[in-house]
Amino acid sequence: MTTTVLQRYDTRAWLLFAAMALLWGVPYLFIKVAVDSYSPAAIVCARTLVGALLLLPFALRNNALRPALAKWPWVLAFAAIEIAGPFLLLGHAEQTLPSGLTGLLVATVPLFAAVIAFARGDRASLKPARIVGLVIGFLGVAIIVIGPGLGVDGGVGLIAIGEVLLVAICYAIAPFIVARRLGAVPALGTVTLSLAVVGIVYLPIAVATQHTVPTIEATVSVVLLGVLCTAVAFITFFALIARVGPVRAPLFTYVNPVVAIVLGVLILGEELTPALLVGFPIVLAGCWLAATGGLRMRRPPDGVPPIAPG
Repeated sequence: MTTTVLQRYDTRAWLLFAAMALLWGVPYLFIKVAVDSYSPAAIVCARTLVGALLLLPFALRNNALRPALAKWPWVLAFAAIEIAGPFLLLGHAEQTLPSGLTGLLVATVPLFAAVIAFARGDRASLKPARIVGLVIGFLGVAIIVIGPGLGVDGGVGLIAIGEVLLVAICYAIAPFIVARRLGAVPALGTVTLSLAVVGIVYLPIAVATQHTVPTIEATVSVVLLGVLCTAVAFITFFALIARVGPVRAPLFTYVNPVVAIVLGVLILGEELTPALLVGFPIVLAGCWLAATGGLRMRRPPDGVPPIAPG
């Protein structure tokens, strides 16, 4: 591989990483605003239907739905693990947790991705440096959860933290489904079908649980969630998985909490607690070691599957 090709890959990969860091760093702000007047189920329903309706014309024009329908069991599995469960859990958790803390806890995705890769037989995924990363990362989470000044309400806060960590596990599993079972399916078809199914399933639940008239701010947040953080983000995410593989794709979650915390402090006036300030860099350092082994990501020549650093 020539230096030019390698540089082109690096530039494109980093652009995708940067886009995902922003697109999935801001949802926590939008969700926090939306839960003030929308039920968690209504948020899931609205953002997925908005995303599906936005992508449907493009999916039909590109004949992307037929291949997705042919793989419908795996598309449904992806929809459940990446969208239906996590979106609801995040909405419920942010009724209690600050948006910045939620974003930070989701940053543990690479930790769980490394464990899942090891369980699938990738022994290189837990080399000594990665094991150290797992220990450091979970230590950081423990500091945040049990540290003073957490700013959440006892058992309720711990339940919400558990919900967000479950979201991180789901987000770690989903890329493996995409890479191993849906790699030949157009991303546009998989995303459109998944969003449509989740939106339709949640529609009656949303109607039953929505008891207040939403505010303008909350409605704008839900629309932005559907357009930017769902439709655009998922297409970008699939492109990232295709380029760097399912283990390294979640690395953008290192930057997500930075975006979430900064927006939470500047816009929502959320507090930077001592536990968060101490645990934040520890979690990020642990995630980086667990996912990369401390080495730079690299990609082999075209036609060869991506290899893990180290």
